[in-house]
Amino acid sequence: MESLEASVDEMVVPSLFCNRKETIISGSRHSQESMVQKSGERERCATGLEGLDTILYGGIPRANTILLTGSCGTGKTSLALEFLIHGAIKGENSLFISVTENSEKLLQNIMPYKFFDKNLIKSGRLVFVDLPIMYERLGMTKAELSMEEIDLLAAAISDLAAELGTKRLVIDSITSVCYKLKTSEKIRDFILKLGKALSDLNCTSILVGEVPADSTAYSSFGVEEAIADGIILMANMERRGDLLRTLQVIKMRGTMHSRAKYVLDLTPMGVLLVPLLKGGSTG
Repeated sequence: MESLEASVDEMVVPSLFCNRKETIISGSRHSQESMVQKSGERERCATGLEGLDTILYGGIPRANTILLTGSCGTGKTSLALEFLIHGAIKGENSLFISVTENSEKLLQNIMPYKFFDKNLIKSGRLVFVDLPIMYERLGMTKAELSMEEIDLLAAAISDLAAELGTKRLVIDSITSVCYKLKTSEKIRDFILKLGKALSDLNCTSILVGEVPADSTAYSSFGVEEAIADGIILMANMERRGDLLRTLQVIKMRGTMHSRAKYVLDLTPMGVLLVPLLKGGSTG
């Protein structure tokens, strides 16, 4: 583990900081490809999760910004990490920006996955950055960021993505970032600027959101869901005394998609999805 951590440390201190302010769903690959052709011309960013790519007719439209939202324990971070790892395996540079959880701890959590290869980190295909370190090096020590600091933070993240040649990015969680922005105006400004900059880099992004289990909204501040190109909702559902994880695509600009609810299972092989049939059973 020591060699792996050393590799991560080498990757998460780019020159940017010195320059700035000190599922199992039936269906073959052929059927997925035919659905992509049927659904339009948008290039797709295949998530690598077979069930989700089927739901999205081949994957997320390239350069979209997606809000992956849900309550605690629904599998949001696991799904986001798998999205990045599959991209890195395909040769797409992938960046995970952790806001609250230490990157070293995240790495320990993904080590058991059979599809994870630590060489992805050593090669620079998969990079982890702790946002609190960025705050510190950019001099953002106050509880609330100013509009000037918001511009600086959005530029710092997009510059980092450009420097690393990032094609897949995850921020976990955007809700924690919003707590430092405070107002709807600042949140809207930050997400719009960051989303535009990442889209210009042809980078497909996932913003992980947090909501209470009983919430009818898709985001904590009511702004994130309106700005995002897509919303994937994850939840817990009780059935006959068991607690099931569920996934549902609420919206996705640039593609047709299923709006059905699916049961999600986290396994050593990755995320598995099966349709939730009427009456609450799975198929």
